[in-house]
Amino acid sequence: MTLAVHKPNPNQNQNLLLASLPAAELGLLVKHLELVALAVGDMLYEPHQQMHHAIFPTTAVVSLHYVTTDGATAEIAGVGREGVVGLPLFMGGDTTPSSAVVQTAGHAYRLQRHVFEQAFQRAGAMQGLLLRYAQFLIEQVSLTAACNRHHSVEQQLSRWLLLALDRAAGRDLVMTQELVANMLGVRRESVTEAAGKLQRIGVIRYRRGHITVVDRQGLQSRSCECYSVVKKQLDRLILDKRDHPEGVVAAR
Repeated sequence: MTLAVHKPNPNQNQNLLLASLPAAELGLLVKHLELVALAVGDMLYEPHQQMHHAIFPTTAVVSLHYVTTDGATAEIAGVGREGVVGLPLFMGGDTTPSSAVVQTAGHAYRLQRHVFEQAFQRAGAMQGLLLRYAQFLIEQVSLTAACNRHHSVEQQLSRWLLLALDRAAGRDLVMTQELVANMLGVRRESVTEAAGKLQRIGVIRYRRGHITVVDRQGLQSRSCECYSVVKKQLDRLILDKRDHPEGVVAAR
């Protein structure tokens, strides 16, 4: 897939992982980083397809999907400015049965696979950071599986909206109920019912493909414990290990 490439600005480290690198290690990557524009629906990689780049989102949000043989999909994890798409590149797998689709339009830094692999193999701060992020992503996938099995659609929707909000620039999320249903792997009618209930109690406002979170605390009270678990793991594995506090604060 061809993406629009822009000149990167190394002073704007909006991606949390890049912002957490020591200046010396980031300096080795800057000349290789390409700032690309991502549109909703862009497929960054397909199941079992060879990956050629690592993608560090800044303002875009990417959804990792598992695709069944009959074409049905469900989100297994999301990646925003806190992470990177392309972990199999340094874990030795090169491919994965999942797909990566842009959920929210925006920008990301793209890094060629050989540069990404070299950065990991140098065994510096980048290696430790990527290994901790891999653990965080694995735990996010595990939690998503448990949440989808044991919690109500309203709780799942609340959790998903909170995570999407954390990765967004404001309170407004551009998405249809059909898109959310595909992400959660549930019927659209179930999402419509759950969203309608959240709107009636004044937690969200929905119109024409836009969801506005009116009461974040109220939304969090309707969610299950899974959201707070994800946040705590992000803090423990990534935020609390940072080398550059000023960069992390800006990336939150």
